[in-house]
This record gives sequence, C-alpha cells and structure tokens, in this order.
Amino acid sequence: MQVSLISTYDRANGSGTAAYRLHKGLQEIGVDSRMFVQGKGTDGKAITAPKTRLAQGMARARLSFDALPLKFYRQRDSVTFSLQWFPDKVAQNFSRFSPDVINLHWMNEGYVQIETIAKLGKPLVWTLHDMWAFTGGCHYNQDCNRYTKSCGACPQLGSSQDWDLSRWVFERKVKAWKNLDLTLVTPSSWLATCARQSTLFKNYRVEVIPNGLDTRIYKPISKQIARELLNLPIDKQLVVFGALQATSDSRKGLHLLQPALQDLSKAGWSEQIELVIFGSSTPENSPEFGFKSHYLGTLSDDLMLALVYSAADVFVAPSTQENLANTVMESLACGTPCVAFNIGGMPDMIEHQKNGYLAQPYKIDDLAKGIAWVLEDPDRYQKLAKGAITKVEQEFTLLIQARRYTSLFQEILSAKN
Repeated sequence: MQVSLISTYDRANGSGTAAYRLHKGLQEIGVDSRMFVQGKGTDGKAITAPKTRLAQGMARARLSFDALPLKFYRQRDSVTFSLQWFPDKVAQNFSRFSPDVINLHWMNEGYVQIETIAKLGKPLVWTLHDMWAFTGGCHYNQDCNRYTKSCGACPQLGSSQDWDLSRWVFERKVKAWKNLDLTLVTPSSWLATCARQSTLFKNYRVEVIPNGLDTRIYKPISKQIARELLNLPIDKQLVVFGALQATSDSRKGLHLLQPALQDLSKAGWSEQIELVIFGSSTPENSPEFGFKSHYLGTLSDDLMLALVYSAADVFVAPSTQENLANTVMESLACGTPCVAFNIGGMPDMIEHQKNGYLAQPYKIDDLAKGIAWVLEDPDRYQKLAKGAITKVEQEFTLLIQARRYTSLFQEILSAKN
C-alpha cells in the first residue's frame, strides 16, 4: 500500500510536526509513505518539496498572495485566516505518482487551492488539525458558530455583511467538494463533534485517531540532569508554559496564566516557584508574573523539548481553544503532569486528578488552584507523574497511531474492491 501525505510543512508548526510523525510511523510499520510539502525542514528522502530557488521563492510568497484580499478588512482580528485561492501545481505533481490513498493534513499558507482537493483523483483521508476545513476561513471559531450554516458577517473579519470573504470561501468549498471520496479524521473528540455539526461535513464519515509520539525520544529524563543542561535552578519547583508564538498568540492563553501565577505568588508560593517559557525570546517589557522567569526561545528539536518537559514540575496549557495539543502530550510522555482548562481536546489527554488537573474554562482562580494542587503533595505528585506516562503508553504512541491509520486505509481500499 502506498500513501501520500500532503502538508504545508513537515516540521515548522504543530500540525506539520504531527503529519511528519505519522509519516515516520507509517514507514516504521512497513507502509510506503511519501510526504509532499511546501516547506521542508528535514532531509527525509521520501519528502518532496520545491527544489529550485524560483520554486522555493514562490512557496515563501504564497502566503502573502493568499492574504492579499484580507487587506480590504482593516478591522479584522490579527489571527490566521486562510483563503486558499491562489493556483497551485499539487495535482500535476501527483501525475508522477500513483498512491492508493492520499492523506491530507494542514495545507494552508496558500499551499493547496480549495478547488485542487477535488482534482486529486484518489480516496482521500483528511486529518483535521483545526477547524479551517469546515469554516469560511478561520482556523478556530472563537464564539462564532456560523460554520454550521454558511458563514458570512464574519466577526474575525470585522464584517457585518452576509456576503463577505468568509461566505466566498465557504461557497467555494460547497461547490468544489460536493462529491468527494472523503473520510475525515480528527485527533480529538471535540473536533470530531465540531466537524459533524458543520454544514460542509455533516454527511461524511468522521473517525477519531489521536496523534502519536515517539516514546523513545519523549520519555522521562533525570530532572537534575535536565536542569543542569538547561541551566535551570535545581532547588525550585518549575512551572513551564510553551507553544509556537507562546506570548503573541492570544489563543494560547498567556493572558489567563499571568493573573493565575500572580495569585499563586500572593498566596505564598513566591519563593518556591520559577517560571520557564519556551516559544518566545525574552521580551523588551517582560510581563510581571510574580516569579522569576526563564525564556528559552523557540525550540524545535525533539530532544531539547524532552529536556524541558523533564526539567519541569508541571506544564500549564491555558489555551482558550485547542485541538490535541502536542505540548501536553509531549509533557505527559516525559512524566510531567499538566494543568489546562477543560476545553477542546484537553480532556482526551488529561484525566482530572489522575495525571494532571482540568480547570473550569477560563476560571483564573481554578487554574491557580490546579497548579498548586499538582505541586503541593510529593506523594500525590509521584502518582500523577506515573499516570502521565501510562496514559501516553496506552493511547498516544506513534505505533498505535500508525496502525490505526493503516487499518483505516485498508478498510477504505477493501470497500472499493
């Protein structure tokens, strides 16, 4: 069986990392897997990306071209909004290959035009990493449910017009995707529910297959050794927060973590805790958290990330919306309990008071309570750490994920014979 994965990146963002890991997992169990990407971050021979300088330059420019119509919406939110209107050559590239199944992943930043998806000519399995596939352009809907109808008057565009860019994108999807040979996969139960409620996908099959990790890399490392290597204090309890664009993406929830930490500082934890942040360099005007802070910058190396999680006493993910956060899964695999709001895919990974703490959504006092609850009892902490590792080993390894996908691919192909 030959499978082709399509993803904008193979490593550069969370969804690209998830697609790349699946690609490697499929190869490991003997599936002939090839990856097609717009931006290549690894040297894998089975990864196809633009090769010439001109092609690479065009790939980098596609995001700017795709975003041009957004300039007419001066009041729009500063969040990712993808139109996918710019022509591409993805379908032509596939003329040289004949995969049995095409597995779509995150294909935005102008990589794959909406209309191209119907031209690929093979059974499609689309792994959704956010909500974009069934919205009019946004990747997370915030408080808007217009994707269950037909979008338009988009709050993220600052639009009050029913016929706006979001309606245009939505109607293009409706027209182009009428008769797709399509199965949807979502990493979280929450995203599966959203897809089933959407106008675009309510009649399609939706399966839940969580992302997987290579537990040979993401595993507990001696806390003392990890801290010495990272130049972090040995005698403090470390709270870690991190994500891509950790301090600039409001969806990641730093604005909710800050007051929760300030509350903990006032409650008597100021001499015990220090904060570690990755995904951001030290800002010129560092926020006041009530604790000494260590900024590690952007980390993309798996081993370096495993060191950070192992150095931590607790990982906090205060996101306001999230599919299946790689950071939470990676932290659990390293034996570090996690605290997050009970939203999105968080309850798929965090079992309340078994391997972490699920706070009431957006309740700052409960987020602070959860951090303290994880840290305050050493005996309980050891049980939480063991529960974290067990959860990943039982549900989130790379081989478990690859086998689930392979079973799905084979089932789809068998039904066609």
